[in-house]
Amino acid sequence: MTTLDPKQLSKKDNYRLLTSAITPRPIAFITSISKEGVLNAAPFSYFSVISAEPPLLAVSIGRKEGQQKDTARNILQMGEFVVHGVDEDNVKKMNQTAMNLPSDQSEVGKVGLSPIVSEVVGVPSLKESKVRFECKLEKHLVFEEGDSATDFIIGRIVSYTVNDDLYNDGVVQTDKLMPIARLGGKQYSRLGKIFELDRP
Repeated sequence: MTTLDPKQLSKKDNYRLLTSAITPRPIAFITSISKEGVLNAAPFSYFSVISAEPPLLAVSIGRKEGQQKDTARNILQMGEFVVHGVDEDNVKKMNQTAMNLPSDQSEVGKVGLSPIVSEVVGVPSLKESKVRFECKLEKHLVFEEGDSATDFIIGRIVSYTVNDDLYNDGVVQTDKLMPIARLGGKQYSRLGKIFELDRP
């Protein structure tokens, strides 16, 4: 086996190793809004649910050249955001929102996404997503290493929205959702064979 010391690797090398080894990863397709009213949409795969009671999810957003990304800055300023699921129907538009735009321009209109009014928060949701989690900012942490920093954001879920054809007896039917997962590099993955294991 190969053993590597993270301290001996560059930021890029650590990133490449982590994103290719820790897979598949769910994708948080996040909408946030600036204090000037610009709707931002961007995907992040350093993401997970962290608690059911209270319902909390977390996303890590790395800074670029020391500057917060629009999503992190918007969430911290406005205190709200929406996390959308990514599936086979919206993955291409999701990927297009990773473009670099000035903070006064919205990715939503440029890639043809449809903003709709959310149930609880003031940040619009995206019609194209079949599962949506409206969130209020619960906690913000900053992790720093040398010249690099990451904003770790915990959101409290205040509303769930699930398409009716996916929702049955309190659960989302994964096989009908057809979720997409993030792998390393430019790679993504569709849902494979589903199997069950009884808990001991």
